[in-house]
Amino acid sequence: MNKRDEFLKAQKILRLSTIDKNKTPHIVPVWYMYSAKKFYIGTNTKTQKAKNVKKNKRVSCCVDVGINAPNIYGVMTQGNANLILEHTKVKTIAKKILSRYFNTLENKSAKELLDDTDCIIEIVPEKFTVWNY
Repeated sequence: MNKRDEFLKAQKILRLSTIDKNKTPHIVPVWYMYSAKKFYIGTNTKTQKAKNVKKNKRVSCCVDVGINAPNIYGVMTQGNANLILEHTKVKTIAKKILSRYFNTLENKSAKELLDDTDCIIEIVPEKFTVWNY
């Protein structure tokens, strides 16, 4: 596995940019999972990001660390997003995402988030840009 993919698997916060109905960027920090060169984000169909993806599949996202050289590294991607809505698949992927952030899915917050997740945003990157200083 290359450094970029190792980095994306290890990090915890991704900033997702979607385009709203007024063609204005909507940027939000999200929890995610990176697997098989795709990003997966659990959410609810009522969120702005899910509504935006439903109308416009073009997205961009960024994962980065560091404020002082030589420890600055980041990855920006551009690509297409799909909404996964099939219940069993959504819950399976959501559990994998939440397991990155909670020691147990029996945690009250983990249960609430899992219950609230009714879709997964799957991002298929077309372009990666990496920086390292």
